[in-house]
Amino acid sequence: MAKKYAFLFPGQGAQAQGMIKDICEAYPEAQKVVDEASKIAGKDVAKLLWDTPQEELNRSDNSQLAITTASIAIMAALKTKGIEPSAAMGFSLGEFPALYAAGILSFEDVIKIVCQRGSIMQTVCEQIAEENAGNAPGMSAVLGLPPEKVEEIAAGIDGAYAANLNSVKQTVVAGTADGLAKVEEAAKACGARRVVRLAVAGPFHSPLMQRAADNFKVALEPFTFTDPKITLFSNVTGKKVTEGAHAKASAVDHLTNPVRWTDEEKVLADLIKEDGSEWAVLEVGPGKVLSGLWGQTEFGATLPAVAVNTAEVLASL
Repeated sequence: MAKKYAFLFPGQGAQAQGMIKDICEAYPEAQKVVDEASKIAGKDVAKLLWDTPQEELNRSDNSQLAITTASIAIMAALKTKGIEPSAAMGFSLGEFPALYAAGILSFEDVIKIVCQRGSIMQTVCEQIAEENAGNAPGMSAVLGLPPEKVEEIAAGIDGAYAANLNSVKQTVVAGTADGLAKVEEAAKACGARRVVRLAVAGPFHSPLMQRAADNFKVALEPFTFTDPKITLFSNVTGKKVTEGAHAKASAVDHLTNPVRWTDEEKVLADLIKEDGSEWAVLEVGPGKVLSGLWGQTEFGATLPAVAVNTAEVLASL
């Protein structure tokens, strides 16, 4: 029986200057993805990936295009080795290369969409920062408490929202400056090992991003989302996506709702267990955050995830 693969696609924050350059040099198919993305986006994506200062690369309107292109370029390289996904899920922005992997969106449409998404989010974050000068909303990571406890804490504080349910050990909260300060105090009182204020542009995956969601919904209207051709999981529900219409609605809801990553990991693990085939879990994109989170799960010990982010790793598969 042929081995099956689950692809995990990283989100914003995975970007790093020079990412996938060695892969593009070793795999012409990956370079072709970068070249095609440049034509669609009307921007030199190779320059964006390899020659852009980190601070500029970190902007949402740059990082979202860069990470999506990098992830799909790695997919193209994997395909030359006969490695294609039977299941896919993406963390936040990573849902868009996952939508491409599942056949819901064409390559051209996914590049056009992430360009608009990145621009909308960058603009809204700048507006929020200007409107709340010196007291801007943001995000904090709570380490050492179960996600259920962090959700409970955030639910009792005005202006605080559990945003990224990353693992049994780490949950990120989005909120107003006052809301985050209260969450940090309450989490420490409940035994959190650490609480870290994150250097992010805005309060992602919370109702504070409603303006961005409204604008993105309008931007998505011309695009068709077809039904998935492989198993795909949703950040919004933590469950399988069965219809293109559902995927389109979730792409909007996703901006104001938490990333239920721990739920997705569990559903994927259950699928692998029930399927009975031999599986491999690959993090397809820059960085290795998702393979690290997978390693914190009870199933990560017996089926570790491999971060496919260099030509060396690709050659070993």
